[in-house]
Amino acid sequence: MPMPPALRQLDWLTARPIAHRGLHDVQNGVVENTQSAFARAIAHNYAIECDLQVTADGEAVVFHDETLDRLIEAKGRVADHSAAALRALTFRSGADRIQTLSELLDQVRGQVPLVIELKSHWNGDETLTRRAVATVASYDGPFCFMSFDPGIVTTLRRLNPDIIRGIVADSFTHEEYNVLPEVERARLRELAHLGQTHPDFISYYWRDLPFPPVTRFREAGHKVICWTIRSATDGVAALRVSDQITFEGFQA
Repeated sequence: MPMPPALRQLDWLTARPIAHRGLHDVQNGVVENTQSAFARAIAHNYAIECDLQVTADGEAVVFHDETLDRLIEAKGRVADHSAAALRALTFRSGADRIQTLSELLDQVRGQVPLVIELKSHWNGDETLTRRAVATVASYDGPFCFMSFDPGIVTTLRRLNPDIIRGIVADSFTHEEYNVLPEVERARLRELAHLGQTHPDFISYYWRDLPFPPVTRFREAGHKVICWTIRSATDGVAALRVSDQITFEGFQA
């Protein structure tokens, strides 16, 4: 559905700090990207950042990693399991289960903004993007999608140009980007795709700011949020070069 003009201004995106993967606290059994972490964020009136992965049967589930090993009492790729099979698995801590995007929307019900990252396998597969767009079709709370992958952001624009979309970026030097040719990593690093993706906002790694392409984007009147802030002191520094912080590990 069309995005109301007030939401497209993005003041809702920058009004409150954004809880990275929810307001999680693993020491007390509140795991990232879970119902409990999102409930804590809502209780504190923080916006919620979360991640989506695709399942073997084409469902969008709320989970950051490509594999289960770090957080779940199981091993293997998320994409090799059905949504039902993932739902049956247990986290290494706490009592939560993996949620679908639909279940997350039912939980949040527009109480706080959702900043939803679509994870990419960098293979051009549109299954996750299409499922996510279909799932939010009747949701009337404030939300946006974002991704490191310009292809996903371009697909979002094609499928529904009214959906608020952002590009996530950093220096692209981490080893996980070694699957990409250096010329592509350079393109991502320099944000050379902006004329193609036309993002409404940029989410950038705060320690790499200021960075001229991001500065120009912000000076043109667009919003910039940053990640991931882990102390109040760093938050103050980050807000000098961005409009809002994505944080974890403290009360922002």
